[in-house]
Amino acid sequence: MELSDAHFLRLAAALQPSERPEEPVRVTIEQLSGLLCCTPRNVKFILRRLEEKALISWKPGRGRGHVSLLTFLRSMEEILEETFQELLAKGKMKEAIELIGAPEVSNLLREKLWTELNRQMGFHSEPETNSGQDVLRMMRNRSLEKLDPAFVFTVFEGYIIGQVCNTLVSYDAASGSFVPGLAHTWENSEDYTRWTFYLRKGVRFHHGRTLTAGDVKYTLERLIQVDSPSLWQYRDIEEVRTEGDYTICFCLSRPNLFFLHLTGSLYMSIIPNDVAFSGIPVGTGPFRVANLNEDVLTLTAFDDYYAIRPLLDKVEIWFFPERTGNDRQYGLSGEDTEDLMPWNQYNNSIDYPALGCRYIVFNLHRKGVHHRKEIREALRIAYDRVALIRELGRSRYIPADSFLPWVSKERRVEERNLAEAADLLRRAGYAGEPLRLAYPPKKEESEEAEWLQERCRVVGLNLVLHPLDSRDHEHVLQEADLLLAEEVLEDDWEWGMMNFYKNEQNYLHLLLSRADTDLLERELEDVFQLPPQKRVASLLQAEQLARDNFWMLHGCHLNKRAKLSQSLLGLHTGSFGFLDISKLWVKRGDEKNLQA
Repeated sequence: MELSDAHFLRLAAALQPSERPEEPVRVTIEQLSGLLCCTPRNVKFILRRLEEKALISWKPGRGRGHVSLLTFLRSMEEILEETFQELLAKGKMKEAIELIGAPEVSNLLREKLWTELNRQMGFHSEPETNSGQDVLRMMRNRSLEKLDPAFVFTVFEGYIIGQVCNTLVSYDAASGSFVPGLAHTWENSEDYTRWTFYLRKGVRFHHGRTLTAGDVKYTLERLIQVDSPSLWQYRDIEEVRTEGDYTICFCLSRPNLFFLHLTGSLYMSIIPNDVAFSGIPVGTGPFRVANLNEDVLTLTAFDDYYAIRPLLDKVEIWFFPERTGNDRQYGLSGEDTEDLMPWNQYNNSIDYPALGCRYIVFNLHRKGVHHRKEIREALRIAYDRVALIRELGRSRYIPADSFLPWVSKERRVEERNLAEAADLLRRAGYAGEPLRLAYPPKKEESEEAEWLQERCRVVGLNLVLHPLDSRDHEHVLQEADLLLAEEVLEDDWEWGMMNFYKNEQNYLHLLLSRADTDLLERELEDVFQLPPQKRVASLLQAEQLARDNFWMLHGCHLNKRAKLSQSLLGLHTGSFGFLDISKLWVKRGDEKNLQA
């Protein structure tokens, strides 16, 4: 914003009549000096500058202290909107967002500016070369705090790491089998204690060097050095041997039929051994990280990607914590959205059932009445999955009795009477003690928490709501008695469930008692040695253990929605249900008429 515009806005905010903005205002130089925080001499210079820009008309009074007439020739809203457009034209998104939040901006104008900002999302062509640069701008409702494969925590982190890095093998959800990744083939010994991977040649990292077996070995060693929460996966590895630059062998202390799942997990995203990790991974994936800060993540296509180069040249993901909801947005701007509907309304959308569900877990490290099983069962009745779908609906589509939708469908979940919950509370000797429910303050989660609070009130249970950040582990441990959370499983759902029950840094392990997690660990102790059918049965038995003890209350399976423009092509959902941005493209010239 130019200094003269800032001066105009300061004067207009203080002096311009709201009902008749064009009416002259009687004012003295001394008053203006106070408003502009400068000397009377500088006031006169500022006024001349504002007159030159046709922002005001100034008729000075005669003599010191005499009243002058100041007329505003433009409205505050006009100047604010022009300034906003200039910022957008210069690509200054951060400054544009800050302007939207300025106190001078009225609610009506704020909505208008948000709508205009929304138009800036989506596909753009930047004429930096003869062919142009294809750029996709997306928005997200929370910032990205870090991007380290060794400490993947959120679904979004995993999604981005999957675009930046590669693993030795990849899980193909359609066939339920593994396909080559950085390794073009692999083999195992008859007793499954030795796994050998043969690497592709000529694979380049984003900094230019070619991949070798030493990088694979370094990636595993780094997980140990930084004490990654993934170490439960690799405890059976006794030795890692590199045989030249393109062969690596893992020698295990006992058979492991699950080993491909472990080498294909995001934690084993291969990074180079000659680059000190600084919070942004250098990978081999289709996109490289060009910029990451609290406002934006910028990805650029990696021209030397060993597979198929992305069709988009650049992806910008802007973080707008206060504006976006639970839906994922992949909109376009320009002609395709000239008849833009209200905020977050897009021409098209893809609905897809997510693996996993929303759930409640109890904090059994914190003293309280929730240690009584009857209290937890009463909350199970209050948190009724059938009633939740009937009364709130939205993305909830199946009552969950497991993280796996197909398992939940096989089980009959019936609605229970709230009177049963009230009876359980009486039998437990409940005397109105408050229970604090922590939850992420997003739209659907807030709605669900308030719904549960009201049902608890009906049965006489005092549930106190406590919104918090999803990473605030310590605060949850200290302040919350139970937590509303969501688990979204990877395409490799077996690994996802295994990670949920064995990862000691997730909420289940942080909140349950050591005795309880030991029971789960014993249930899964030899799971790596089991063939697939028995392995799944063991996972479901661990889930049953948590369910029978009411340590965890399953909520509903969710139908995720990706909002997008009808002009986007190459729509393929990738891991966690996000669209695979490496395959997205826009047909030029007739975007208006395209159908996804």
